[in-house]
Amino acid sequence: MSQFTGKTLLITGGTGSFGNAVLNRFLQTDIGEIRIFSRDEKKQDDMRHEFQAKLPEVAGKIRFYIGDVRDLQSVKNAMYGVDYVFHAAALKQVPSCEFFPLEAVKTNVIGTENVLSAAIEAGVKNVICLSTDKAAYPVNAMGTSKAMMEKVAVAKSRTISGDKTKICVTRYGNVLCSRGSVVPLWIEQIKQGNPITITEPDMTRFVMTLEEAVDLVLFAFEEGKSGDVLVQKAPACTIEVLAKAVLEIFSPEQGIQIIGIRHGEKMYETLLTNEECANAIDLGEFYRVPSDNRNLNYDKYFKDGSTNRNLLTEFNSNNTDLMNVEQVKEKLLKLPYIQEELTLMEV
Repeated sequence: MSQFTGKTLLITGGTGSFGNAVLNRFLQTDIGEIRIFSRDEKKQDDMRHEFQAKLPEVAGKIRFYIGDVRDLQSVKNAMYGVDYVFHAAALKQVPSCEFFPLEAVKTNVIGTENVLSAAIEAGVKNVICLSTDKAAYPVNAMGTSKAMMEKVAVAKSRTISGDKTKICVTRYGNVLCSRGSVVPLWIEQIKQGNPITITEPDMTRFVMTLEEAVDLVLFAFEEGKSGDVLVQKAPACTIEVLAKAVLEIFSPEQGIQIIGIRHGEKMYETLLTNEECANAIDLGEFYRVPSDNRNLNYDKYFKDGSTNRNLLTEFNSNNTDLMNVEQVKEKLLKLPYIQEELTLMEV
């Protein structure tokens, strides 16, 4: 019997790509109820109609709650009777967060504090907070706010026993074809007959599918210990390789236009910092970074130290497996979004 049998799952920011992926994965299982918590009633209405048409026999398991993670009371209203929480609500567009950094703080930092406080108060058993590679060595407001989100989650995990409420963080890179990502933008540019725009050809990014993002969250849910940050060992590619793969699939004759790096962007991303490597545990397809659960009385923990250091080193999008154009094409062609767009363009 699954851990989700008859249980109630709350997804904050649930109308986004991740929420849709979770619904597609779980709705036809024996889960009891899935609550979608978000602030956009139009997206909720669209999702409601989509699943009523697509899966009418199980669409009744979805419950919609309008609210904002910035508003603690609205979060509490949705948390009653919840067993598990996937916290995906976030401001995640790097350039817009550069112009409105306090808005990123309100949603990504204070919003996370509200979700965790409400979850602990309601006796939720398991909370998974979704983070990003931009939180490791952050140089932009979005990444900095997500780094603070991770700190809030880990600090909160120290205030309550994991047997009562387990709190874990998952950190992953770019999700192909998720809402607001670059591939859908390129496909629109191709449809309009325009060259596709890229920022910097040699820039590298981790790439993963929505299904892999859900797999990481489920791994954290099942295997993580409270306070853990869990990272998936994702492959990467250059922006130029990704662009060429999209062009070869949709329109090989269209060109590429280089527009330069945008506000707050890095040349490569990091999923595991050198500092985290000191304590990270290699779990095969994942890394686990356990929380440091000492308190501030450091003298109490003094002992003869070991000079042996974990042999892991920083895991970033330059030193992971770099995919070529054919490998990226193979990954893209498995995605339902790409398959649907190809079908539409053939009509």
